Amino acid sequence: MEEKRAIDTVGAAALTGFALLLAFNQVVIKISGDGFAPVFQAGLRSAGAAMVVLIWMRARGIAVTAPRAAIPWAVASGLVFAFEFTCLYIALDHTTVARASIIFYSMPVWLGLAAHMWLPGERITGPRAVGMALSMAGVALAMADRSNGQASLLGDLLALVAAFGWAGIILLMRMTPLATMAPVMQLLFQVVVSAPLLLAVAPLFGELSRDPQPIHSAGLAFQAVCVVGLGYIVWFHLMSIYRASGVASFSFLSPVFAVVFGWMILGEHIGPPVWIALALVAAGIVLINRK
Repeated sequence: MEEKRAIDTVGAAALTGFALLLAFNQVVIKISGDGFAPVFQAGLRSAGAAMVVLIWMRARGIAVTAPRAAIPWAVASGLVFAFEFTCLYIALDHTTVARASIIFYSMPVWLGLAAHMWLPGERITGPRAVGMALSMAGVALAMADRSNGQASLLGDLLALVAAFGWAGIILLMRMTPLATMAPVMQLLFQVVVSAPLLLAVAPLFGELSRDPQPIHSAGLAFQAVCVVGLGYIVWFHLMSIYRASGVASFSFLSPVFAVVFGWMILGEHIGPPVWIALALVAAGIVLINRK
């Protein structure tokens, strides 16, 4: 298996921009949740993203083909994708953007531990171990802050399970024949598989709509086009170039941005422990990415 590159300046800039996009997306999901129920919203997003990806592939002249050996794994990644976002969307329906984001973006730690055992060139060095410890201490501190009454144990747990799902998708991308499939095809399988599944199970979670307004539809369009349809295409491409744990570690920036967006846009109360947690997370990023 080919060893991937360490993060360079171009990669760092692209990953920082993607982290900013994902952080804002948490706010968009929260706002859109006032118009559409969580699982139904996730299904509509995947359906819209599937159309965007297909249009983009047609415009670029990219054929919709995949190695036969990779197809079962691509379907599996689509199932995990559906599970991951079922958990995340419900988590955001129960708790604040700041809390859900900090917990969800603990994913690099779980990926780093798995990569240490199973992926070549992904060993945990001393500085990276310290970085993981600092970042997880920040996550734990944020979870322990329940002083403002906005905490939800269900939301916390679902965000954590969603983080496990995200790490699982990355491992599938690197450890199975899925690695031979073009990144855009991996994304296409994920949204095509998850869309009908999410829409089919959405009624099991109660109401589908909650007085949808134009702003909620605009939020869905943003998620489908800007985040999944285009943003994930870039992210999958970066995953094909750089080391998995290095790419994943930049996701620790997303909760930092998400806390700020939640405070500025949604008026969420952010106590001192959360700000300290974010400082720990930022320090962890520096150490995780040391060569």
